[in-house]
Amino acid sequence: MARRTSMSRWGRVLRVAALASVLAVTALLALQLWFFAHVLWWNWFDPGQTPFMRRELVRLREADPRSQLRHQWVHYGQISVHLKRAVIAAEDANFTAHDGVDWDAIERAYEQNRRRGRVVRGGSTITMQLAKNLFLSGERSYLRKGQELVIAYMIETVMTKRRILELYLNVAEWGVGVFGAQAAARHYFGVSALQLGPWEAARMAAMLPRPRYYDVNRGSPALARRTAIVGRWMGSVDPP
Repeated sequence: MARRTSMSRWGRVLRVAALASVLAVTALLALQLWFFAHVLWWNWFDPGQTPFMRRELVRLREADPRSQLRHQWVHYGQISVHLKRAVIAAEDANFTAHDGVDWDAIERAYEQNRRRGRVVRGGSTITMQLAKNLFLSGERSYLRKGQELVIAYMIETVMTKRRILELYLNVAEWGVGVFGAQAAARHYFGVSALQLGPWEAARMAAMLPRPRYYDVNRGSPALARRTAIVGRWMGSVDPP
């Protein structure tokens, strides 16, 4: 009798576990469909404030309730070709060739993270960074990186490289509360995104890994060195 009771109890445990697994898989699939639906929408319609922007606004308003983001959407043709070249050179040299993920870059990042014992580098492409900016948090973890990969493949399946770059240049963080090429060009140089010259473009692209830091440390020697490197690289880039 005791044995039958024990078996019955384990049967209930197994049924509950199976149901929990089904529910978890269903929730995961529903989340991926939600991401994909938004990717389809943003292929044709420009996003307003992204979740990344809204989180930054909340952070800024904790210090100053009057804080506002600086962001203005501009179409692809209203952005300097120098900035397009500079950003690709600085952030993703293989942008026009890969399918959203640069596995060699990810492998290099993994080895560096393994040596450091923590996640210090992501190996993200422009497409992956766009996925993060549109949907995800700035948390550095392998779980978030996995979701970033999935969304990147969705984006590359639906969108052209031109559209991906247009979106990225319009939602990328470029300073404290500064998002997008137009607001950044106004903020740093007092010109439109279309009027950026080669040096200004190289400097803006060089800021992308640490935009908030470089916004308040514009005389950084590291920024000057990176600007010079991007300036040398960008001449060989042919944007979409």
